[in-house]
Amino acid sequence: MGTSITKAVIPAAGLGTRFLPATKAMPKEMLPVVDKPAIQYVVEEAVAAGLPDVLMVTGRNKNALENHFDRMTELEAILEKKGDQSRLAKVNWATELADIHYVRQGDPLGLGHAVLRAKMHVGNEPFAVLLGDDIIDSRDPLLTKMLTEQGKRNASIIALMEVDPAQIHLYGAAAVEATDDPDVVRVTGLVEKPDAADAPSNLAIIGRYVLRPEVFGVLEHTQPGKGNEIQLTDALQEMAATPDATGGVYGVIFRGRRYDTGDRLDYIKAIIQLAVDRDDLGPDLRPWLQDFVATLD
Repeated sequence: MGTSITKAVIPAAGLGTRFLPATKAMPKEMLPVVDKPAIQYVVEEAVAAGLPDVLMVTGRNKNALENHFDRMTELEAILEKKGDQSRLAKVNWATELADIHYVRQGDPLGLGHAVLRAKMHVGNEPFAVLLGDDIIDSRDPLLTKMLTEQGKRNASIIALMEVDPAQIHLYGAAAVEATDDPDVVRVTGLVEKPDAADAPSNLAIIGRYVLRPEVFGVLEHTQPGKGNEIQLTDALQEMAATPDATGGVYGVIFRGRRYDTGDRLDYIKAIIQLAVDRDDLGPDLRPWLQDFVATLD
């Protein structure tokens, strides 16, 4: 059986070039999704799954991430003086959300390299990795299922989602075998961003992983792959091929709501989808959207 997992790693060192010029001075992870930065949704997901120890792998010009989760005594004092307890509670919530640590990636050498930077913090125990631009709707818990499967199978677990085959070139793709659970598969192979004709399936890796610590040893000798970067997918391919040494890899198939805030169009969709379901915004936003859509006909 797997050990009890408490640590989450959130790689957040990317430059966010798809959102320029907005991300020239602002980390892409700090772009607001309604009224919270995208990164806060991810940290909240980790904490809700029972992972209070969070390591963010950052880079240059990412100080805003640390500031967001730190105390801001001047703002707190102003809100306290105004008696604005609602907004004060929101500010304090972000500050007290988790025990957050930071390490810099340094050179932008890929996701695998970013995960390897977590080795000293994680130590010799399984841990979760959550990508900062993937938001999983809190009503469709994914990470909890992945943690359960890791404990049951003592393997590394990746999140998979069916995508249009025409879009598989944007993801890592998995070759799989069925298990006794229709939502869990054994991963037999992985390919990073394959052409549609070469993809082993339309099951795409999305930004959630629960990994055994053996991944660090594999990453240390993984050579640069696609994009001349150290790909986490390549390390997981080796682990899938060596289950006796590394525990192998299984996938949890996610069928819920996921929002990709790393893409401009999907980012806009995420804001709308989350806002229409909120009690404070939805009642006014839904009829406005219906009227707006009618003007497009």
